[in-house]
Amino acid sequence: MGAAFNLKDMVLENRGIRKPNESLWSKVLEAHRQSKRKLMRIKKKRILMKRRAIRDGSKKKLVDGIEKRVRTLKKLIPNTESETLEGLFRDTADYIISLHIRVGIMQIMVNALS
Repeated sequence: MGAAFNLKDMVLENRGIRKPNESLWSKVLEAHRQSKRKLMRIKKKRILMKRRAIRDGSKKKLVDGIEKRVRTLKKLIPNTESETLEGLFRDTADYIISLHIRVGIMQIMVNALS
């Protein structure tokens, strides 16, 4: 909290021993307002930092994410000979078709043997 409180002075003020400048309740409300202001400043700062990070690094993060996915795809597809992205997609499509055909053949074999 922004305001420092002396508990002994507050108690004495509330008992009427000292002349109060403010009531205890007004001090509590002021402390609450200050803490809310501080939280709002922190939130605004975080939002600005996120926006700046997105603006400055979004292209790099996007490219890094795409490159990571391409590397993963290259690991999943056997016998990938192509160096270009277009070739990788073509090889991927061919591999998916071959898997589909294999599954169909296995289903026919299971039906024939059962």
